Amino acid sequence: MKRNVLLYTASTVLATAALAQTPQPFPRPGAPPAPAPVQPVPPGEPPPPAAGLPDQSAPTDASLGFPIYPAAQFLASYDAGRAQRYYIFGSTAAYADLVTYYRGVLRARGNEVFEQPPTHMFEIGRFRDETMAFPPGVTIKDWTWGGSGGYPNPRQGGQPARFPTIIMIVPAPPAG
Repeated sequence: MKRNVLLYTASTVLATAALAQTPQPFPRPGAPPAPAPVQPVPPGEPPPPAAGLPDQSAPTDASLGFPIYPAAQFLASYDAGRAQRYYIFGSTAAYADLVTYYRGVLRARGNEVFEQPPTHMFEIGRFRDETMAFPPGVTIKDWTWGGSGGYPNPRQGGQPARFPTIIMIVPAPPAG
């Protein structure tokens, strides 16, 4: 009986290996060419804008409809879908200080949505599932939790090299 089980197992393994797909050569004929290698940016020149992120100009409080922490640095904005964008800011202020600041200026308590890593969210305005990808609001995240050095500055040679705290602002989509 043991011998039959052993033979059955061995034949199954051999059959599976024999029937497995043969690896295809890479790249395949007719496939699009590989992307060009990234060229390093010479020191002293600003880095080129990130691909797929057309609007990298710093937004204002008025354009977002939310206050921006005074010492925060604009890092990037991304398409959130459904005509919304989210805007990322880095700050050297402590997580607790930013939560206190936004509690005061937004006049809202907000919610700590994660204890580890500490993440606090202020949802301001109504979320409409049919027209929004994210609820409008401000999210603050502590990037030093667990011994992390912080969120890396995406700007080559930018100061500070790492941000202890990140602010994400999601404005309501334009009325339309």
